[in-house]
Amino acid sequence: MGVNAVAGLVDFAPERIVRVWMKEEGARLQALAARLDESGVTVEWVGDRALDRMSGGVRHQGVVAEFRPREPIDDRGLVGLLDGSAGPPLVLVLDGVQDPHNLGACLRSAGAAGVTAVVVPRHRAAGLTPAARRAAAGAAERVPLAVVTNLARSLAALGDHGIWRLGLDGQAEKSLYQAHLDGPLALIMGSEDRGLRRLTGERCDELVRIPMPGPLESLNVSVAAGIGLFEIIRTRLDQ
Repeated sequence: MGVNAVAGLVDFAPERIVRVWMKEEGARLQALAARLDESGVTVEWVGDRALDRMSGGVRHQGVVAEFRPREPIDDRGLVGLLDGSAGPPLVLVLDGVQDPHNLGACLRSAGAAGVTAVVVPRHRAAGLTPAARRAAAGAAERVPLAVVTNLARSLAALGDHGIWRLGLDGQAEKSLYQAHLDGPLALIMGSEDRGLRRLTGERCDELVRIPMPGPLESLNVSVAAGIGLFEIIRTRLDQ
């Protein structure tokens, strides 16, 4: 659901689109319909009531697409991506993010930052629901998602692979802006309510916090992930 999400499919994987339903209103929708037509995808014109029924309550912006999703990878697929990375790998690890909108927003930031992969646990975490895909604005089909059974074991494997594991923790003494952010790196985020779990924190090589001089003491996990990722990108571009 959503204009950006469906447009991302057209850009990256039009062959996976099965069919599209759209309302015949608005310049953005008409432009998207033209791109779908160029890609050989037939659009069925319907009203808001039909779209509301198909979307199951997710805000659809006038378009719903049925498609064959990209399958997540596992630990072995993640190792293959790391081995094939052209530059220093950058991995985003989400430890139990529960809100699908936050997962989608993290994927969108990861796609903009050019991360190698996003890693999530199989259990007690949000999956790639329609709401997550809409929030990802097409990034769900561009960014490899590794779904792992045992996150602590996967973090240990990242360390064995030479990747520095940097955890964001609001209680850490060291600032993100004091950390060394070059080389192969995994940025590790905790859940919305509890942050990093104890075992996850113990698997990190370094814990840092984002300085917040204002009266609020926390950030949305997707906002914090974006800050961390683009501080890493800024450091790499300055070298």
